[in-house]
Amino acid sequence: MSKVFKKTSGNGTIALYLGKRDFVDNVDSVELVEGVVKVDPSGLNNRKVYVYLACAFRYGSDDLDVIGLTFRRDIWLHCVQVYPPTGGSEAKSPMMESLLKKVGEQGHAFSFQMPPNLPCSVSLQPGLNDSGKACGVDFEIKAYIANAPDNPDEVIQKKDTCRLMIRKIQFAPADNKAGAKADLSKQFMMSDKPVHLEASLEKEVYYHGDPITVKVQINNETNKTVKKIKISVNQLTSVVLYSSDTYVKEVCAQEFGETVNAISTFEKSFQVTPLLANNKEKRGLAVDGRLKDQDTNLASTTLSQGEKEMQGIIISYKVKVTLTVSSGGLLGGLTGRDVVVELPVTLMSPKPAGQISQLTPRMVEAASQGKSSLMHRTQNTKELIISKEEHKMLKFPLYIFNSIINNYENSITEGQKSV
Repeated sequence: MSKVFKKTSGNGTIALYLGKRDFVDNVDSVELVEGVVKVDPSGLNNRKVYVYLACAFRYGSDDLDVIGLTFRRDIWLHCVQVYPPTGGSEAKSPMMESLLKKVGEQGHAFSFQMPPNLPCSVSLQPGLNDSGKACGVDFEIKAYIANAPDNPDEVIQKKDTCRLMIRKIQFAPADNKAGAKADLSKQFMMSDKPVHLEASLEKEVYYHGDPITVKVQINNETNKTVKKIKISVNQLTSVVLYSSDTYVKEVCAQEFGETVNAISTFEKSFQVTPLLANNKEKRGLAVDGRLKDQDTNLASTTLSQGEKEMQGIIISYKVKVTLTVSSGGLLGGLTGRDVVVELPVTLMSPKPAGQISQLTPRMVEAASQGKSSLMHRTQNTKELIISKEEHKMLKFPLYIFNSIINNYENSITEGQKSV
């Protein structure tokens, strides 16, 4: 273990230690989160020390909490007591042993096993005038001193807490199969034969920053001309709270000047490269979660088992091939229309050496469709009650916020009707 991450409370009574802050989601399981809390009993005043791990969806700034609103919803939270110890000793990993050796006799170990249906760390790119933490899904480990773990009447002082942010991440699978293929035949006015378009991807998974190769085959049996070919990559962001709303943002688009004359064929491979550097000013674009000022990239495709329920932010991508078709004569562009096919593509970061994962058919299907079933609200989750007038104070993109509010109001209305 080359580096240790440490955070000490304001009063110096407790300190939180982690051996790493990135935890890999292998789709069917997630790496165990392990850490140590150093406790000075002289500063507890007969209180106890607890640690929790929370996965939360943030859609507003922390500084707005003072007006009685909390723009944060816990998707999953688990809390354990670390001092005084409550259970027997368990088998410790080499990382845990190393942390305990570094901390000394006052160290108390803890561990959390995250369920595999939690979303990965994702942020929504803020606007130029936005400040503070970005909206999105984040993971937080917090150690605190209290009389009870979740007493709503107990006020926990900031000096009695310490916290560290962590990330839940996924890497591209080792095996990479042939990419998706789609074809479409379309007929036009004043033509009895179609334009046939077939598009395919060279492979299933592409790494961030690598060009995506798209093979285009056209069989133009009409008397019309294909004027241009456009290839774009769209990011589909599904925000799953009380319902699932999907928002599409174009992250890459390029037009090619090749033309296909009437009664002719065409075949060529094109390359497009979606990059975050070319989308820095797009507010609400999903990017991979980051710690402090780390560099990041476009959000990676969310892999799941398909039948797993998931809540938060779910990412998928599609390559869109568009042919602009028109005919000559007086009617010209009036009789021309577009021929469009879409191809699902997986965009991720490569897995570091020494780690292996498999991409199952269910994972591919879930990633390609960009869908996930809703996770039912738990009983201990507070309802989201926010007035529309407060949206101006939010950092969350307005079009997403309005949709969340409308869906919530509709669910209330339908519930009243059923009663």
